[in-house]
Amino acid sequence: MVSEALSLDIRRIVTDSDLDGVVTGAILRRWWPDAEIVFGHPGELRAGLLDDCIDRHTAVCDLPRHPECGLSIDHHQSNAPVGDEEGVISIWRHAPSAARIAYDLLVNEVDLSDMTEFLNWVDKLDGGGVTREEFLSDHPVIWLGRLIDVESGLAMHILESLQAGMSVEEILSIDWVASALEERKVRQAFLNQAISQNLEVVDRLAIVRMEDAGVRSNGYRITAIAGDSCDACVVVHGDVGASFGDEEQYPVSASFYTNSFLHTEGGLYDLTQLATKFDPDGGGHANACGCRIQPIEDGERVERQVEIGDIDRNLEVWLAMWAERS
Repeated sequence: MVSEALSLDIRRIVTDSDLDGVVTGAILRRWWPDAEIVFGHPGELRAGLLDDCIDRHTAVCDLPRHPECGLSIDHHQSNAPVGDEEGVISIWRHAPSAARIAYDLLVNEVDLSDMTEFLNWVDKLDGGGVTREEFLSDHPVIWLGRLIDVESGLAMHILESLQAGMSVEEILSIDWVASALEERKVRQAFLNQAISQNLEVVDRLAIVRMEDAGVRSNGYRITAIAGDSCDACVVVHGDVGASFGDEEQYPVSASFYTNSFLHTEGGLYDLTQLATKFDPDGGGHANACGCRIQPIEDGERVERQVEIGDIDRNLEVWLAMWAERS
């Protein structure tokens, strides 16, 4: 499998736009240095918006496997191979990050010694192994992950800097990156306040409603603020009525996370059951997953545009399912 993968003529790398996806792309670029980078989101890929970017010369990383790609590298539970990978070299395994799989693929082929300690942090952040104290700290990798943004060009700049062997500290010291970091710290303070104001804990499930607010947060931030009062959280974000491809808008969605600060060995409930209840494209890991809010009537999904009331209807069903956890 390894030799087959390394012999591929990869000309494009389609990767997730988070820290894990960026680092995976940087690692693969050390073997395929001229490959074009395209950042994407799982929902965009499933909606077919990336179809024109993907062929047998494409590596798809940290995203759902695409039937037309040449190489698929992923670690998400919902993307485990099921025997439909004909024509695709699929490298999937239970791992804390896709970057770890890419590292293991290439560690004997290219020099990745500068990545060793850094990758431990990527594993922690993507695999739920970071402590509350580490997450709330000012560690450089924590802030690097928060800086990644595709539209501003920071994601590509960080990827290319990591590809070139720059350290995290060196990247953060670049003038325009340092300026972006200061702006991000200001926005982070605003986000913390917004989360605190909108946080509600129901049956030890922390719920944060941030739809149409123009801000997003991952579960680490929610559970760090909620503390030991919750076993998991759901955060609603995005724009009601928006679709993938809409300029500067994102479909209203829900993300689910186990409170990994409290449950270090895994959560009390497989959260993918919530993410896939109504959305056929929902999924991820048992302890970190997501879906789009679906139009619901009488407890069933219907075909129409999502309305604000659908958020309440989705949450009502999810809370009933959550209440049945053992």
